[in-house]
Amino acid sequence: MRKFFQEIKADLKFKTAGPGQKLSEPPRAPKEKPKAEAAPKPRQGPTDEAQMAAAAALARMELKPKARLPSSQEAIKNQVRKELMAEAAASEKGVSVEEKDLVSSDKEEAAGLSVSGVYFICPLTGAVVRKDMKEKHIREAILSYFSVDPVAASIMEIHTFNKDREKVRVGVETMAKYLDNIYLHPEEEKYQKIKLQNKVFQERISCLEGIHKFFQAIGFETKTLPTTEEYYVLKEEMLTRLEDLKDYKEQLLSCAPVRAQLDRQLCVFKPSPEAARFELPNDFYNLTAEEIKREQRLRTEAVEKASMLRTRAMREKDEQREMRKYNYTLIRVRFPDGYILQGTFYARESVSVLYNFVREALTRDWLPFELLGPGGLKLTDENLAFNECGLVPSTLLTLVWDESVMADIQAAGEEQPASPLKPELLSKVQTLS
Repeated sequence: MRKFFQEIKADLKFKTAGPGQKLSEPPRAPKEKPKAEAAPKPRQGPTDEAQMAAAAALARMELKPKARLPSSQEAIKNQVRKELMAEAAASEKGVSVEEKDLVSSDKEEAAGLSVSGVYFICPLTGAVVRKDMKEKHIREAILSYFSVDPVAASIMEIHTFNKDREKVRVGVETMAKYLDNIYLHPEEEKYQKIKLQNKVFQERISCLEGIHKFFQAIGFETKTLPTTEEYYVLKEEMLTRLEDLKDYKEQLLSCAPVRAQLDRQLCVFKPSPEAARFELPNDFYNLTAEEIKREQRLRTEAVEKASMLRTRAMREKDEQREMRKYNYTLIRVRFPDGYILQGTFYARESVSVLYNFVREALTRDWLPFELLGPGGLKLTDENLAFNECGLVPSTLLTLVWDESVMADIQAAGEEQPASPLKPELLSKVQTLS
C-alpha cells in the first residue's frame, strides 16, 4: 500500500481545477457530423453566410480540449470520495428523526419552485451539493485527503481556507524563500531551523490556516532548543531528499484555491404555456427574507416615483442597486419546436456563457442561431453580463436559427432530426407544472 501511494505522489504535480473545469468526467470529443445524402437535384453553392458558419464551427471544434484529465487528479477524486462515503455511512446511523423530518419538509417546500435551489459541484469528489453546504463539503474533502498525501492536502488547505488572498501570497512567498535557502545551501545549519516567535514568521506565516500542517508534512518537527525558545527544525533525513523540498515549494506556489463550480442544473421541458412563469427559492437573492419583503414594498412605491421628475444620476443609482440584488439567474430558452432548455447561471456571468450552454445541448452544434430577449430584443453583445441586460433573476428567451443557413440545409434535402436537442437530453424531458 505504501508503494502505491508513493507512485501516486511521484506522479502528482498538483494543480487544482480552474473555475470552469469539471473533474467528474473527461472532456468529450466532438461528435462526427452526419454525412449529407446525395441531393436529388443540382443546387447552387453555399451562401457566404453558410460558409462563415461552417468556418466558425470548424474553429470551435479545433479549440475543444482533447487531453484526458491527469491520472493523479483522478486518484485524488477517487480516494476523497471513498473517504467521504465511509464517513457518510457512519454518520447516517446517527441522524435523528427530527433531522429527517427537516429534510422532508425542505423537499416539500421546493416542490412548487422552478428550481429547488442553487447547487455546486465539488472539484475533488464530483459530488453535487447545496449552496449552503459547499464550504463544509470542500473542507471535509480536503481533510479526508490528508490520509493519502498530507503535503498536497495541507497546500490545498492553505490556499482554500484563508480568504485574504494578499496574506496568502505574502505567506507562501516567504515560505518558498525558507525552502529555497535549504535547497541552495544544504550545508548551512542556520537555514534548517525557523524560530516560531520570529516577527516575520508570526506576521506572515503563522497566521495562515494549514501552514503548521504543511511544516509537519514536509519534514519539520517542533523542538525547544537550549535557548528555551521553540523552533521548527528540519529532520536530518530530509537533507537527502532536497529535490522533494524543491517540488513541495513548486506545489505551494502553483496551487490555487479549491472552488466549487456552479451546477447548471440543466433541464429540458416539453412545450408549455407555463414557460414564462417562475417561482424562485431565496438562494437566488442576495437578500434576507426581511429584505425581500421590504423590496416588494418599495416596488409598489416605485410606481409613484415613476411619475416624478428624476435626474439621470438618480435613475442610474436605482439601476445599480437593482443589479446587486441577485447572485444568480434562471434562464429558459424556448426552441422553435416549443421545447425549453433551462439552466442556472451567475448574475454577473456574460451572455457568451449562455450561448455556449445552448450550443453544447445541440445535436448540430455548428448551426448558427440568435437569442431574443423579452420584446424580441436580440442579445448581440455577448460580453455583457446577465444583470447588465436585465436578465435577472429569471427570464424566458427565444432561439431563432439563421434563415440563410437553414434554407441551404433544406435545399440540400438533408434529413432533419425531430428535435435539435441531443437525444440524451430528450430522454430525460420533463413537464412544467
